Amino acid sequence: MLRRTARLRREFVYRKSLEGKERELYEKKRTIRQCLEDGKAIPTELRKEEARLREEVHAEDAKTASYGARGVIDDEYAKAAEREPRVLLTTSRDPSSRLQQFAKELKLLFPTSQRINRGSQILPDLVDLCRNGGFTDLVMVHEHRGEPDGLVISHLPFGPTCYFGLSNTVMRHDIKDQDIGHVSEVFPHLILENFTSPLGKRTATVLKHLFPEPKAKSKRVVTFANDADYISLRHHMYEMPKGAKSVALTEIGPRFEMRLYQIKLGTVEMDDCDIEWSLRPFMRSGKKARL
Repeated sequence: MLRRTARLRREFVYRKSLEGKERELYEKKRTIRQCLEDGKAIPTELRKEEARLREEVHAEDAKTASYGARGVIDDEYAKAAEREPRVLLTTSRDPSSRLQQFAKELKLLFPTSQRINRGSQILPDLVDLCRNGGFTDLVMVHEHRGEPDGLVISHLPFGPTCYFGLSNTVMRHDIKDQDIGHVSEVFPHLILENFTSPLGKRTATVLKHLFPEPKAKSKRVVTFANDADYISLRHHMYEMPKGAKSVALTEIGPRFEMRLYQIKLGTVEMDDCDIEWSLRPFMRSGKKARL
């Protein structure tokens, strides 16, 4: 099993290493194809390769023409539409009672998740458990002095892994002056607001694949709203007592703020994988990638 996992990981890393070359070739052939269709001159930098690229363009059909446009993200989530996500949820070791309660509420938030006690298990054992159990994602929550302060989402079997900082956590029973009732088990609709940049779309891809596809009549809504790189999570039920023009929202919790600080191209136990993006304290704001 370990040999098979290592072999599959090597194959994935090799495909990823070829992506830059394939993408560059795809862009060249797209430029040649566009020039031929519009009757324009071939760009100067492509004239030495024109004959070879023209032959490849003429030999392609509708399927092979898009080869090279697919990237690592497509490869990581290629089978997402074939099965519902299965999320394994756990905590850091020796969790406080508040962190355990927070993990229980996250289990209600993710409809197809399963929560386990961490015990003394180390990260490689947790990841092996997920792979052998057919889980698609591993979610871990961390704390500082009893307050949840970290969330890790690791997609299986090869990554990516996203690290978020948590703040302003309000659990279900901390929501005052509201009758929160029981959490419905129907699959929620997702609202992903203001994830417009490439980094934002990458983050939204990781978050939305934690939830299965809902039915149209579902009245449960989970919102991820990005504002200045802080992602606010809200969980509501809605009713329409007087028709479609009147909507009554009931917050059922939990709610918290998330801030992404790292994405790495691997699972959580890997120390030698590439860092796709990392938040640095003195990053120039003019060139900083934003959500």
